[in-house]
Amino acid sequence: MKCPTFAAVVAIWGALVLGSLAHASEQSTATRAEGFVGCLDAKEDTALAGSLCARFSVPLDYADPSRERIELFVRKFPAPGRSAGQVWLVAGGPGESGASFYPLLKTLRAAFPGYDLLVPDHRGTGFSSRLCQKEEAADSEGGAALQGAEWATCFEALESDSKRTRAFTITHSAHDLRALMERYSAGRKTWLYGVSYGTQLVLRMMTVAPPRRLDGIVLDSLVPPETTEQWDLSHRSAVVDEVGRAVLAHCDADPGCRARLGDSAVAAMQGLVDDPKLSAAVPGGRPKLFFGALLDSPELRARIPLVLSGLRGGDLEPLRQVQHDLEALGAQFDRFPQASLSIPLVSVISASENNARPGLTKAQVEAEAARFLFVSSLPGQLVGRTSLAYPRDEWFGRSPAALPPVLVLQGDMDPKTPLAGAQAHIRLLPEAAGVNLFTVKGGPHFLLFTAPDCFKAAVSTFVQKRRAPRAACSI
Repeated sequence: MKCPTFAAVVAIWGALVLGSLAHASEQSTATRAEGFVGCLDAKEDTALAGSLCARFSVPLDYADPSRERIELFVRKFPAPGRSAGQVWLVAGGPGESGASFYPLLKTLRAAFPGYDLLVPDHRGTGFSSRLCQKEEAADSEGGAALQGAEWATCFEALESDSKRTRAFTITHSAHDLRALMERYSAGRKTWLYGVSYGTQLVLRMMTVAPPRRLDGIVLDSLVPPETTEQWDLSHRSAVVDEVGRAVLAHCDADPGCRARLGDSAVAAMQGLVDDPKLSAAVPGGRPKLFFGALLDSPELRARIPLVLSGLRGGDLEPLRQVQHDLEALGAQFDRFPQASLSIPLVSVISASENNARPGLTKAQVEAEAARFLFVSSLPGQLVGRTSLAYPRDEWFGRSPAALPPVLVLQGDMDPKTPLAGAQAHIRLLPEAAGVNLFTVKGGPHFLLFTAPDCFKAAVSTFVQKRRAPRAACSI
């Protein structure tokens, strides 16, 4: 083969450089036209490097667009090189902002190679317009998080301006998402990812106002059907307890684990719960709640028998270490200014659309919790919130008429959105949609975060072939 001359190499290199510069110029022009500008915080945190930000105005109430308008915030992480299209990332909550995805960009890049990543903040969260405009302002006493007297004044404001409060609905948020996608997708190849509450929001949008182009949907930790009572938020402690007892049963089936405890793991956990002195050693003095929180992490839940053994023998070091590691998991998300959970939004949406027992009392919550070894704080938080609830609209409990290909990623050890609930929801979706269920054995909630290798394998296959991998995945 004849080697190219030096001059030819220079010419080829020059053409490539000019082509790259032209492409970069095209991208820059397109970005400016879309309204994206360099994010001010991109220079302060390496996780946000290169990100672009935009603000988009939408009606507070889509049924009355002449009323107040609010702002939605969206952050874009451009693909390296030429973009293959866009992936919209819809956070959970309902009070979480898009900041929950910022520490996970490496996994997302591997799962969606060559795609721009677009991360909106739901109305009421992050840098989007908030429910309590004064108390959740960045320059308020507690910043975006409520602090001290702000709790009382915030909820007083929600009560006094109920018309505005009741505009922060799932259906309005669905219209927001559709408006954002139509504004910024520009007919390019588009994928949509939602996690937990984000799956509820995605499916509501597909029911109410689907975008003109959507190539596929990934639903991570799919919520149960909206009309269910068995798995709604008021029954969350039952879901948590079932997973927690499965962890203890796994220890009981292991001779080494059982020998280390000197008894069954179930008996050890019950002994901890029944012993006031041991319970007081657990953070918050509520072992059922603390150990329930450990179930969200495969690594931490595996250490539950070790912590129980330490407590029974008077060794608190395993407990201290697991508490430290639990706090460290949250710290990687909490460092972003917009990351604080919007409790007002959680209260409004949870009371309105995800609570099958609006008459739930504190006494009921305590009586039910007495039967469990692991609990969630959510049932208790639902008590007394009915005054903030808005009426469920015509879209509640309905399924989309049509869907593009869908991948559902579900863990069989999910303490928030159980596999049985996801399966029940899938049965309600259009048969022609091509819904692929990919179950992760041992997987907890939010598989993008808790099972990244399984997530990458499943999503990358789905993006390329429109189906789930045939090989199983476990953690």
